[in-house]
Amino acid sequence: MKHYKLVGPITVLYVTLQLVSDVTAGKLIPFFFFPVSVTAIYFPLTYIFADVLTEVYGYAVGRRVLWTVLLCSALAAALYQLAAWLPPAAGFTGNAAYVQILSQVPRIVVGSWVAVFAGEILNDYILAKMKVWTGGAHLWSRLLGSTIAGQLMNTVLFYTIGLYGVIPTKLLIESIISGWLIKCAVETALIPLTYVVINKVKQIENEDFFDNSTNFNPFSLH
Repeated sequence: MKHYKLVGPITVLYVTLQLVSDVTAGKLIPFFFFPVSVTAIYFPLTYIFADVLTEVYGYAVGRRVLWTVLLCSALAAALYQLAAWLPPAAGFTGNAAYVQILSQVPRIVVGSWVAVFAGEILNDYILAKMKVWTGGAHLWSRLLGSTIAGQLMNTVLFYTIGLYGVIPTKLLIESIISGWLIKCAVETALIPLTYVVINKVKQIENEDFFDNSTNFNPFSLH
């Protein structure tokens, strides 16, 4: 297997944003009169990482990194629960706050796992297939098309699994729509930056992979 210089650092950044999102996703903030998860501000960056991985290294590398992200998220969730479950020391007054935040994590994390997996796989699949269809041209259309589909899948699944029954249904629907639009808007605004990053990574790695004969089974690690 070819050795790449930047897959490791990209994976670390990807994992970091996922773990932060797992803990903070339950907080809703106002955005132009619409409630959205605070993660709408920074979670779209994970799709940029996914785009770079798939566009430069191919679908299989992106898929392996995605599984790494999900495994790290699962380990973190288990440790969060341990931290919430262990009894506090005498005199420690912050335990209720820890329990309140960390006890929300399991459902949110499960929703996040399903949403991230389905959304990222769809994003990567569309990006990889469109690259083959276009012969590597029109990167902007591939980034935009994969983002719209992937973020829609991610947002619907996450909010439905993670927050259904927790917040009013009307608020849930508003959050899904506004969250999806904001994520797409953020990624669209970042397309010029994504172009620069992708081209630079291609130059450093001397790689521009085409998934002409790739096994697109999302559960394969090869």
